[in-house]
Amino acid sequence: MVSTPDEQPSHGGSATHDVTNQAPPLTPYDASDDTALLEGLRREGAGWAEEDLRRLGRRAGSAQAQEWADLANRHEPELRTHDRYGNRVDEVEFHPGWHHLMRTAIGEGLAASPWADDRPGAHVVRTAGGLVWGHTEAGHGCPTSMTYAAVPALRKQPELAKLYEPLLTSREYDPVLREPTQKRGLLAGMGMTEKQGGSDVRTNTTAATPTAEPGVYTLRGHKWFTSAPMCDVFLVLAQAPGGLSCFLVPRVLPDGTRNTFRIQRLKDKLGNRSNASSEPEFDGTVAWLVGPEGQGVKTIIEMVNCTRLDCVMMSAALMRKSLVEAGHHARHRSAFGARLVDQPLMRNVLADLALESEAATTLTLRLAGAADRAIRGDDVDGSEAAFRRIATAIGKYWVTKRGPAFTAEALECLGGNGYVEDSGMPRHYREAPLLSIWEGSGNVNALDVLRALSREPGTAEALFGELTLARGADARLDSAVTRLKTGLPEASPTTARRLVEQMALALQASLLVRHAPAAVADAFCATRLGGGWGHAFGTLPRTADLDTIVERALPGG
Repeated sequence: MVSTPDEQPSHGGSATHDVTNQAPPLTPYDASDDTALLEGLRREGAGWAEEDLRRLGRRAGSAQAQEWADLANRHEPELRTHDRYGNRVDEVEFHPGWHHLMRTAIGEGLAASPWADDRPGAHVVRTAGGLVWGHTEAGHGCPTSMTYAAVPALRKQPELAKLYEPLLTSREYDPVLREPTQKRGLLAGMGMTEKQGGSDVRTNTTAATPTAEPGVYTLRGHKWFTSAPMCDVFLVLAQAPGGLSCFLVPRVLPDGTRNTFRIQRLKDKLGNRSNASSEPEFDGTVAWLVGPEGQGVKTIIEMVNCTRLDCVMMSAALMRKSLVEAGHHARHRSAFGARLVDQPLMRNVLADLALESEAATTLTLRLAGAADRAIRGDDVDGSEAAFRRIATAIGKYWVTKRGPAFTAEALECLGGNGYVEDSGMPRHYREAPLLSIWEGSGNVNALDVLRALSREPGTAEALFGELTLARGADARLDSAVTRLKTGLPEASPTTARRLVEQMALALQASLLVRHAPAAVADAFCATRLGGGWGHAFGTLPRTADLDTIVERALPGG
């Protein structure tokens, strides 16, 4: 005779699986509940957007948006090269979660819309929005970033800019592939690197052949990394008769036929799984020249300057999201008779992470402010443009380098729970290294700083002018600036990383000394500049005001 469930012997019932001492779901939460972010927004002339940013923050922290992010990464994009009849289509299919994220990001102005906004601070607002919406996931930030960055490069060819810029700056997401001018909004990508050269784009072999029509060429070659291949237009580097040049490549031609854009495969990447990265092949592909022949790097560098800022922004957003997750867990989990957040050593770890996160956020917004003023022409003496030039490369090198170590430490705050996929922390950990690789690896950016110092007048003066604003406020910072000035004449490629690291730390310290509470600035200077720091997070000195730092950083604190 088989017994019913009610007749089964009792062994404690559900008591063997009572869920206790686990953190509740973080969602819903407000991703804009970040004091350093809101202070920076106001300081950089964009306080007028605070209400909208807070609304976006609540949306980013909603259970729905977080589910979109999870689904977009679990159900990765799929390449469909041919239709059922054998026709070449070269399309990538995405999970609906991806489209929801994209529609929100573009609708909130996180793509190219600031270029059509005359209000001071419009570019700062976009960056702040990225810091907040970045709490969802990073993959869809790639096409929005490239679309934003394409506008200044495209302006090198005014007739093309006149045609496409209104659609690139649109707030409407239109994912259907068709002739660009027939769409409500466009996305732009870029095709630079090839397998034989990577960052050394001057070794590119993709050939551009002029046609009988002025400004129109055909391309033949292969690109090694082209992310977001379902964008509508791409800025591509190719070798024209006059040298390496920049071209605009549409997916669909003006007559409605498909341009030759054969997607050979999608990359199987460590992270950034929601975003498709591809290898396209050009063969008779129609393209329009952007800028003069032979000046491709000079033309497309306008795009790179913008995407590098976005790498800094995305790293800062990833740090902040990871810190929020770690802090939430620590506030609700108990061990050895106390909440984790109240355990002295865990509090030291959280405080140290909070310092790093605030420094990254504050620097990101300062860079966005410089970009905004330089772009708008509010920079009368050119100092903001010069600062933007060197400080963006410095920030790109350092903030993105800190991301992997930061996310690893935040993951560890959750213990074994953090190592499990459904916590979301492994996704952050896998994402972090990419931001150092994108738009020039660490070496490329460190060497770019040296290049700016030696070849571009005003960059050194702009950097030290910024550092001088905090002179006398902290002796450790003053000493660090003096060391920088003394060591600058001896800078070389071999020591470039060390030099740029010192520049980044001095710059972050300067901003915190001027704008953050004394507890934050003192702890940062004591550790990052004063030698009172170990080689891991959680090694702040006994004198650090951990309580003030942690409560300032965590939402609701």
